[in-house]
This record gives sequence, structure tokens and C-alpha cells, in this order.
Amino acid sequence: RVRSDSMSSSASQGSRTKTLLRQRLSQLLTCVEDMSSDDEASEEVSRTLDEAFQLCGRFIPTDTFLHMVTWNVATAEPPEDVTSLLQLDVQPTTDLYVILQEVNATPVKFISDLIAEDSWSHVFMDTLAPRGFVTSVRMQGLLLLVFAKQIHLPFIRNIQTTYTRTGIFGYWGNKGGVSVRFSFYGHMVCFLNCHLAAHMNYSLERVDEFEYILEAQDFDLYDTPQIRDHVVFWFGDLNFRIADHGLHFLRSSINSGRLNLLWNKDQMMKKKEPFLQEFEEGPLDFKPTYKGKKRKPAWTDRILWRIKPKTLPSEDDEEEKASTSTVDGQDEFPILVTQDKYTSDMSYGISDHKPVIATFSLDLRKCFDTPLVHVSPVGVWSADQDALLTYTVQEDFMSSTWDWIGLYKMGFKSAADYETFVWVREDDLPEISEVIQRSVEKDKIPLLGGQYVLGYYSTNMQSITGLSASFQQILESKRAVMEGLVPEDINGFNK
Repeated sequence: RVRSDSMSSSASQGSRTKTLLRQRLSQLLTCVEDMSSDDEASEEVSRTLDEAFQLCGRFIPTDTFLHMVTWNVATAEPPEDVTSLLQLDVQPTTDLYVILQEVNATPVKFISDLIAEDSWSHVFMDTLAPRGFVTSVRMQGLLLLVFAKQIHLPFIRNIQTTYTRTGIFGYWGNKGGVSVRFSFYGHMVCFLNCHLAAHMNYSLERVDEFEYILEAQDFDLYDTPQIRDHVVFWFGDLNFRIADHGLHFLRSSINSGRLNLLWNKDQMMKKKEPFLQEFEEGPLDFKPTYKGKKRKPAWTDRILWRIKPKTLPSEDDEEEKASTSTVDGQDEFPILVTQDKYTSDMSYGISDHKPVIATFSLDLRKCFDTPLVHVSPVGVWSADQDALLTYTVQEDFMSSTWDWIGLYKMGFKSAADYETFVWVREDDLPEISEVIQRSVEKDKIPLLGGQYVLGYYSTNMQSITGLSASFQQILESKRAVMEGLVPEDINGFNK
């Protein structure tokens, strides 16, 4: 296939909608001032409010629930049950899971994991696949997994990953940082995991390493090229220690629950560098999560976050800023981060580190709520005949003739976990709102029935940009009966 990409235009449907919203609200104020009777006012106000709120409904903030886990497990194999780690039964249900496992960093282990899916990815995908989607990046010894509910997939866009090695002169990545960034309903979010230098006396080196990672990592995006251009979640085995206390005092404070006596000696809390002060962290109300042999306990495993500071306007620009502040995406669509829980799960004993868990509420306004592509099956699907589907590009984006549409069984693990796929139209790129039909050969359709969904995958955006409603393959294939995969039905009875 010869690759062909479309160019994304800068026109914003959101801007047009907001202009209409302002017009409707202005009309409302005029109606209220001009009405001569209560009945007339009530009718006009009700009608205008209905129109206004239909337009502004998309701008009402909604909560998204984020669950993060960081855990240095070294060479250990995963436990069979990770339910308590993921808190699957907690309400409200989670929208996004971000999980870091720091695993064996030997070259042999790293190479073998590239060939076959590692056991930690396997257990999390098997547990969470019924709930959503995973994208992952693997730096040697660092495994970063992001899961999302299926409903959010079309609104997770422009996924990019990168890493920075700082260990052993940068040759093997046993120390360093790995990050994944994406747009979530138009908000730029970055998850940055770091494994920083170990040992008590390397506190300054840890700070230098983190600053280097922040400066060194960049993304191929003109508007958010740096980590600090995003809402950032920073987590991992940061290796900061509890200084200036003897082992006996540490153990006594921990066993008596007087953890506050240790806070002012925590190396992280003592740091005054401006870039560190931009990050927030919840109270350390859980026991130190690292307890190595002959080493002092410490809160080495941490989860912090940072909201991008708003740039204050200069005196000359103040008037202009005031008139254009509603156009700026960050001002117009704010995101608030609230930490709901910050704790550790002490029940797991497979490592000298305990897992640290943080949950957040992301109070955000959706910059958009329409998938870039609408995709839908046509008629009944069965492996006895070729099937049809249609897709329609609803907004301009960098589509490509290398895009494809996958048939997924409900509970799929990733974008690559399709039953079959078809390429999009090859001869030319689609027009906006053009309905395009593609066929799927019957030999590529699963023989057995079940719940399925179609997904449009964008190679440029590295994500699924459109999902159909789930549909049932109503007819079991005759081939399935012939091959004995399902019992033959004769006069209402299975043969």
C-alpha cells in the first residue's frame, strides 16, 4: 500500500458551537429585559434556555476516575490475584488504570520479554481486558501499562512514548525514565515513571537525574513538545530516603504509627528546587514501602502530580489576554486534579518493596465528545457470506490509507487484538461526512457467534479513533456446524 496522509485543518467545530452558545445566552438576557408578562417571559426563557443548555451540555465538567499503581517487584513473578491491587470492586468504577511494574533488568530477561509477552503484562491484561484497552511501552526493567474503559478509546488520541536512560552510563536502562503522553478529551496528559539513583548519599544525583529527564524527553508535537506542557503524573521508585535518623528511631516511629515524626527528614520533602515545588503529593500516611536487608525503611515509591502553571500576562498584554482568554484551550477547558486516596497495599510480600496506590478524580470539561470516525456494521454478519461495514470521517484529521478497521470480540486486550481487519479505501482519502463501504471476506469472519465491535485505527494518531456499537453475530455459521464447533439443531433439538 502506498501511504497517503490527509492534513488536519485548524478549523474548530468547538469554536463555532461556543459562538452559538454566546448568542443564545445574549438572546436570553434580551428576552428577560423585554418580556411584558410573567407567562410570556416564562415561555421565552424556557425555550431559549433549552437551546443554550443543549449547546453548553458538552462543557459541563465531568469526573474521570484514575487509578495508579507503582511497584518494584525485581525478579518476582506476579501473584495470581491482583484484585486488591486494582480495587476492582470499589465504587465509583475506574476510568483509567496506569500501572508500573519495575521488573528484572538483566539483558537476557529484557530480550526474552520482547519475544514473548511478559507475565506481568499478561496478568493485568487478563484481569482488565473486559474493562478496556491497553497501550504499553517497555524500557528495560520498566513496564508501563495504560488501560482505559472502552467508551473512552476514541477520545484518547496522539499517543506517544519515549524514554531516557540514566543508569550505567546510559547503556542499559536499569535507571532512567519512561513516559507516555496522550490527549484525553483534548487535555494533554503525561505519565512519567522514573527509577532514580539508589542509596542514601545520592539525593542530589536523584534531583539532577529527574531534571535531566524532564529536559531530555520531548514529543513530536508542536503545541506540547515537553513533559511540562502536560498535566503530569510522576511516579516510580524515586529512591528518596529518610535521612538523619537511626534505625531504632525509625522502627519505633513506624511501629507506633507516628509517621509524622519522619516527614521532615524525608529527602523529597526537604528539596527546594523550583521545578520540584511545582509537583504535589498527598500525605505519607502509610508505612514506608521499602525495607531492604540491613537498610533503613524509606518511602522510595511515590506518586506525584503537577498541573501546568498558567502564564501570567504582562501589563502590555493584559487587555489582550482578557479579551482572548476564553479562546485558550487550557483556560476554556480547565482540568482539576483531586487525589482521593494515597496508600500502600502491605498484603503483597513478593518483593522488598510494597505497591503504592493512588486514586484521583479528574474534573474536566471535554473539549470534544464526537469520535473522529463513525463506523458501523451493515446487516447480519456470518461466516457464510461476505459482510459489509461503513465508515464516515466526522471531523478533519490526519487520516491515512494505512488506517484500518478491526473486528474485535468484546473484551479485547489491545488495538492489535482483532479477529480480522480490512484496510480503509486505498485510492483516495475520504471527504468529511462521506459514507464509505468496505467488505469483509467470509473466510475472515469468525465461525462462532458472539458480541463484537468494529474499531477504526489511525496509524498517525496511534489509537482507535472510532468504535461501533457492539453487535451480535446472530447467525451461527453453517461451516461451524459442519466442522462440529456447535451442535446441529434438528426440530428444535441439538443433535
